[in-house]
Amino acid sequence: MVDRYRFAFFAVFLYLARVFEASAGDADPLYRACVEQCEKSGCVGERCFPHCKFPSDGASVDGPWYLQEPLYLRWKQWDCQSDCRYYCMLDREKEREALGNRPVKYHGKWPFKRVYGIQEPASVALSALNLAMQFHGWLSFLILLNYKLPLKSNKKTYYEYTTLWHIYGLLSMNSWFWSAVFHSRSQRIGMDFVILCFSFMMPMRKRFGYLLFLFLYMDWEARDVDLTEKLDYSSAVALLGFSLILAILRSFNVRVEATRVMISAPLLAFTTTHILYLNLYNFDYGWNMIVCVAMGVAQLLIWAIWAGVTRHPSRRKLWTVVVGGGLAMLLEIYDFPPYSGFIDAHALWHATTIPLSYIWWSFIKDDAEFRTSNLLKKVK
Repeated sequence: MVDRYRFAFFAVFLYLARVFEASAGDADPLYRACVEQCEKSGCVGERCFPHCKFPSDGASVDGPWYLQEPLYLRWKQWDCQSDCRYYCMLDREKEREALGNRPVKYHGKWPFKRVYGIQEPASVALSALNLAMQFHGWLSFLILLNYKLPLKSNKKTYYEYTTLWHIYGLLSMNSWFWSAVFHSRSQRIGMDFVILCFSFMMPMRKRFGYLLFLFLYMDWEARDVDLTEKLDYSSAVALLGFSLILAILRSFNVRVEATRVMISAPLLAFTTTHILYLNLYNFDYGWNMIVCVAMGVAQLLIWAIWAGVTRHPSRRKLWTVVVGGGLAMLLEIYDFPPYSGFIDAHALWHATTIPLSYIWWSFIKDDAEFRTSNLLKKVK
């Protein structure tokens, strides 16, 4: 029974992620016409792609199902639609540049140049480093609480915010994981690989069903839906929403469970509603930027005010993160196209968050030691 619910949830999850609102570049009629023509002819100008004898729905043009596009092409190289999008984008940007127009985003991304098949190599590498930094910080926090600091008689920690920081760590790692996937390749390659990995996590007797579902999904999926983009944006919103809750609870030293629920409930409701709005109604980049900046600025202000009034021994680390985070946020607000097709404002923001993450987790561990020490003094 549980497996059936799991499978049903998995199917519904993939279906709900199919709704997508185009960004400025892919809404361009000339770009759309180019991609459509390429998928029929297999060529963009004088460039032709051998695997474009298969259209984007995976069915062979003049052959039966067993002549469909090989599965390994979905992971080892770009498929027909991805190549059509990429070269149509390059041609369209050359035309825009000749007319004196600025570059625009296509499917949520600036026009980047590929490097060894990776769409945004700088952002991918920096996202992976951020993921590693978050994992290192969360793991060291876990070791500190469970093996270095004293525990209660029931083996629980004295630190009142342990669970909240664990959730924060998991949300952070999830967000940076999807950031790396989103910036690496197209939705199809990224998600097919993730689904395949998920299927191999299943017991052997259930694995065949999930693999069959994967093949059906590959033939069924809509090509104009960037699922990894939705997962990247949704994960970031979820992290920002929870970080705001955590900032309020820690800065105001909220320890009563009922009060925590009263504070968290409306913020969780707003964050969930915003994610559903993006995924099911309108993927509005402008509105999402306003919401994210508002939540980011709010938590920075809360931490800044608390750092100014508290006597916490690690408040200088907190100030460093607040000031550095505020400056880094400017890179997200004042977005600019990639320099030479490789480094854009978002990639630079990824770079700034690596040292800030290290300092942030250092503050969290110091806070755990500080609170534990104070509680032990009260107990004695």
